[in-house]
Parts: sequence; structure tokens; C-alpha cells
Amino acid sequence: MWLFLLFLSVPLIEITLFIQVGGLIGLWPTLGIVVLTAILGTWLMRQQGAHAIDQLRRSFQELRDPAEPLAHGAMILFSGALLLTPGFFTDAVGFALLMPPVRAAAYRYLSKRIVVQTMTYGNAPQRPMHGQADVIDGDFEEVPPPGNSPHSPSGWTQH
Repeated sequence: MWLFLLFLSVPLIEITLFIQVGGLIGLWPTLGIVVLTAILGTWLMRQQGAHAIDQLRRSFQELRDPAEPLAHGAMILFSGALLLTPGFFTDAVGFALLMPPVRAAAYRYLSKRIVVQTMTYGNAPQRPMHGQADVIDGDFEEVPPPGNSPHSPSGWTQH
């Protein structure tokens, strides 16, 4: 039900803001602001996205939990979609999500409500999950079946 209300209220808010701002400053300045915020938002999104990818790489190199850099990247991607959507309300939310303190607060809020069962890196010890058997690590070597030597004739030529 809340999703329906969101899809109903956001366009109504945007239309109301367009009418109010357009009435105050005129049509062309209003359209100019919308285009300018899309360009500025794209540039800021690229800057913040590059920073988030660097943080993600660093977390992998240092074998730290990548959840926070991944969440920041997802929020930056979402903010980019909001900034490319024409409207003042979506631009405000999109610009807010590009601010690292706002993303950090959103991550703290969401991380309290999401539970990670297990997380492992490379050869780190693993815990069985909910009755799952122990994990056995091993190596393998492919052995070709007999009579299928890579150096024997293929059968396509006659000798």
C-alpha cells in the first residue's frame, strides 16, 4: 500500500512544484534549472561513484566487509536515476543522497534492519548454516578419458 502511495504522491508533488516555480520565475528559467540540475547531478554522481568504487576496492584488498561501500554505490546509482528524472523533489532527494553524511545515516538506518547470515573471504573459516554439512576443501585434476589422446589422429583424415 505504501508503494502505491509513493507512486501516486511523487508525481503530484512534482507537478505542484513545477506549477509553483514556473509561476514565480517563468517557463524557460524553470526548464533551465531542470536541465542544469541533471547535468550537475550527473557530474557529481560520477565523482561520488568513482570514490565509492575506490572504497570498494580498498575493502576487498584489506579483506574488510564490503557491505557499506556496496550500499553507498547503490545509493549513488539511485540518486543518479532521481537526478535524471525531471523534477524538483526528485532532484532534492537525489542531491541529498549524493552527500556522504546522508548516505552514512541511511546505511546505519538500513543496517539495523538487515541481518547477514554468513560472510567469508577466500580461505577464511566457514560456519555451517542451518544444518548444512561442513565444507570440505579440495583440489582436482582433469583426466582425459582413455582412447581420447590429444595427439592421436582425429579420424577425419585417412592415412
